[in-house]
Parts: sequence; C-alpha cells; structure tokens
Amino acid sequence: MPLRKPKSRFRANPTKLKDTTSMKDKPSHFKLDINDQVATITINRPERKNPLTFESYAELRDYFRDLVYRDDIKAVVLTGAGGNFSSGGDVHEIIGPLTRMEMPELLAFTRMTGDLIKAMRACPQPIIAAVDGICVGAGAIMAMASDIRLATPSAKTAFLFTRVGLAGCDMGACAILPRIIGQGRASDLLYTGRNMSADEGERWGYFNRICDSESLLEEATAYANRLVSGPNFAHGMTKTMLHQEWNMSIDQAIEAEAQAQAICMKTQDFKRAYDAFANKKTPEFKGD
Repeated sequence: MPLRKPKSRFRANPTKLKDTTSMKDKPSHFKLDINDQVATITINRPERKNPLTFESYAELRDYFRDLVYRDDIKAVVLTGAGGNFSSGGDVHEIIGPLTRMEMPELLAFTRMTGDLIKAMRACPQPIIAAVDGICVGAGAIMAMASDIRLATPSAKTAFLFTRVGLAGCDMGACAILPRIIGQGRASDLLYTGRNMSADEGERWGYFNRICDSESLLEEATAYANRLVSGPNFAHGMTKTMLHQEWNMSIDQAIEAEAQAQAICMKTQDFKRAYDAFANKKTPEFKGD
C-alpha cells in the first residue's frame, strides 16, 4: 500500500495542547540515540518513573510520524530510564489540568494521544519495547502498540484507567490488546486495572521474552540489529499487512498479501536472496 502523507498537525489549547514541531534528531522531551540504523527512544524522567506530558505526547507522535520518511532508520527500540518504562500521564501535569478542561479541549487531547498510537502503527520500522519496572497507563499502551515486547522479571504492566474513573478503552486498548492476549484476558486487565506480572505477560503472549535487567537494552538492541540486517522493505510490508489485515476478511487478506508479495518480488533484495542462495552464500540485504 502506498505510504500516506500524515494528516495536518493538530492544534487545540495553545498553552497546553500545542503541537510540537519535530526537531528530527534533537527532541526536547525524550532522549534519542541513533546507531547503526537503530533509533533508541528513551522516556527520560527517571525521578518520576518517566511520566508523559502534553509536550512529550505530541513530540513522540511527531517523531513516529516522521519515521515514515526516514530511510536511514530501519528499527526502533523504545524504553525508559532509571529502571522503569513509564508511569503514564503525569498526575499533576496532565490529569490535573484535564479536570479543568471543557469537552472540545478534552477531545483534542484524547485524539492527540490516539494519534501517537496511529503513528507507531503506521511507521514502517519495527518497534521493540524494552520494558523494565513500572509500565502503566499510557506507558502500557505504548508498549502494547510496539511490534515486539521484551521485559525484565520486575516489569509490572497495568492498564489502570478504571482506577482513575475512566474507561479501559483508551488509545486503542480495546481494539489492540484482545488481539494480543485474547478477549477474556484483555477484559480482566481493562476492567480491573490490576498489575500483570512479567511471567503472566509472557504466558499470555503479551511479552515475547523475559530478560535480565542488566541485559534488557542489549537484547532489545540486538533484536533490532538483526531486523536491520534483514530485508527492510519487506519488514515494512509485513508490518503494514499485520496492521491492515485486522479489518479484512480472509479472502481480502489473501488478495492483499498476493499484491504485497508481488511488490516485494520486484525488489533487489529478493534478487539478492536468490543470487546468494544459488551461490551458497548469505544474502546481504539493502532494503531496496
């Protein structure tokens, strides 16, 4: 499917919900490191367990939107600083102000946070979430929206929206979470807001693997590097189809995959793989 141009930037309350102009590789509200075509995004407020603010939501949304156009980044690692992933929306900087907003401002905010998840799902780069410690609220949603999730034994994940008087249907949770762990298990987490342990998350298929705390980022980066060395155009197509086929019948999905695979067969990576196989060598993919 052709890549779509992102929708126009959202603007609401200029003092709180203003759109952030992406600074590419110099973000103001999260840490960014780019090495060997892997972008490592670190939510970096460790003294507060990495809460999100209006500004960090918007800047993360803009950065993931920009990744659609970045040929130099092939995979993303998403993590948090100081032994925690993210405690979700900041109680004083987001939740407090939300209680004083009118409906148009509230809807602008909830649409903006949803746009972050849309951008994560729409970017062609696979996203690997490296989850340690607290991963709750919007933090749990960002991990959920990632393609691969690695966790430490101390990871505690909670979709705690009902614990603050809100519905569990936040930022796509009721659509995405049941597809990962099943309707009954998702219902349990979304109704109660309880913590899901790392072991439980791995058994349910939420986490792909549990790693030692000391090696978590190393293993997530190694996973990303393995994807970078593969056929990146094809990886982007795989991510697109995984996302789009949620809304297709089986017959539609089979036809869409036929078209997607035919497109991939015109890439140089496909030819390189054949040539390498014919010559008993390992293919060197270049993403074209």
